[in-house]
Amino acid sequence: MKKTALLTLALLAIPALALAQTAGPLNINVGNDLLNPRHMFQIIALITVLSVAPSLLLMVTSFTRLIIVFSFLRSAMGLQSSPPNAVLVALSLFLTSFIMMPTFQAAWNQGLNPYLNNQIDEQQAFHRTVQPFERFMVANVRENDLDLFLNFLPKDEQKNVVLPGPDVKPDQIAIPLQALIPAFLISELRRAFEIGFLIFIPFLVIDLAVASILMSIGMMMLPPVTVALPFKIIFFVLVDGWHLLTATLIQSFHPPL
Repeated sequence: MKKTALLTLALLAIPALALAQTAGPLNINVGNDLLNPRHMFQIIALITVLSVAPSLLLMVTSFTRLIIVFSFLRSAMGLQSSPPNAVLVALSLFLTSFIMMPTFQAAWNQGLNPYLNNQIDEQQAFHRTVQPFERFMVANVRENDLDLFLNFLPKDEQKNVVLPGPDVKPDQIAIPLQALIPAFLISELRRAFEIGFLIFIPFLVIDLAVASILMSIGMMMLPPVTVALPFKIIFFVLVDGWHLLTATLIQSFHPPL
């Protein structure tokens, strides 16, 4: 657990490495150099990037699909605030850590650990750290979504794109991050909505059955949602819904290339 926490904190340095790739290393000496406009701009840019680092990190992992599916489940059951948002987010984070652990481990071993030991420079560390996440996103992105963004790239960048194929090794795949990340995000949204639709069906059947029974016995004033709620809860418990849903979500992700 200690190693996982250390790895998570180290991964927040990815945007800082990206900044260092373009702006150069931050060699700031305490004193008058701190008031240098160039150094002040680098500090402001670094703080700005680090403030959104957690959100950026979650966008390139399995977190998006998990939290949306759990939100669909709560809506389908008709529960307003149970489980609370904090529980759903925590569950999604722990499942994300479980699913992404091989990717995190590869990013640590290939990029962050050598960089912290002064074995490689910022540019190499950024490339090696991001590469495992690229492989994960390439393995789970839809081709149509990826083609959508690749077609909008400048022609010079399109020539350098190398898509996965039977004769292409994982190390040879080259896809710009500005096209891969949004394509991966909309792919995750599509799959999350597909799973959410399947989750809604059995609970919708229960709602229709309860509403039909209440209408047939003349209980028009009793809200069907109130009556159907305990039946939906016990149905979800009896089929071991949390186990089935968690297993389905984990299996829905393809391993990195």
